[in-house]
Amino acid sequence: MSMPDLAMSKTDIFLKRAFDLCFSAAGIIVFAPLILACWIIAAIETRGNGFFVHPRVGRHGQIFRVIKIKTMHAGDARRSPIAAHNAAVITRSGAFFRKYKLDELPQLFNVFMGSMSFVGPRPDVPSYADQLTGNDRIILLMRPGITGPASIKYRNEEYLLSIAEDPRLYNDSVIWPDKVRINKEYFLNYSLLGDFKYIAQTLFR
Repeated sequence: MSMPDLAMSKTDIFLKRAFDLCFSAAGIIVFAPLILACWIIAAIETRGNGFFVHPRVGRHGQIFRVIKIKTMHAGDARRSPIAAHNAAVITRSGAFFRKYKLDELPQLFNVFMGSMSFVGPRPDVPSYADQLTGNDRIILLMRPGITGPASIKYRNEEYLLSIAEDPRLYNDSVIWPDKVRINKEYFLNYSLLGDFKYIAQTLFR
């Protein structure tokens, strides 16, 4: 099945990228001391690099490396794409970073470099992105985002998975398909004003 053209005008594309570039640069300057402090704390606690760099699927299905503050013990074999499965290996500082989303701050570098946007679908690991078929693959025409409508709806995703009888089954049958639906709606009804709304909802709720 062929995918539709991106539901954005050339002006939309230019303005979205200009916004990302300008505000990610400003964010890096403003938050550099905080990112450095989090990196040092994570490096001490995990006894390794304080950054967690992991491959994700980006725009047009291209693999890129997302940058986050490390929140789990390095090299633990129990690491899983299902958040609830990782609870036992999350560091003490990692729990704090996750609660206040500080682990997400290094993604400002991803936004600045163009592999991500402030708003868009969260970047999936290849094992999930590979499951997109047919018209669902229009999601891959967008840069993945730090936040977005699906991220806002499932801001308590870790809690929902922690209380599910089978976290993986609940994620695969309920949460992930719903995120795909929401991200398709975002794609098909894109507006820059909508991006501003999602950023405001992320920051002030």
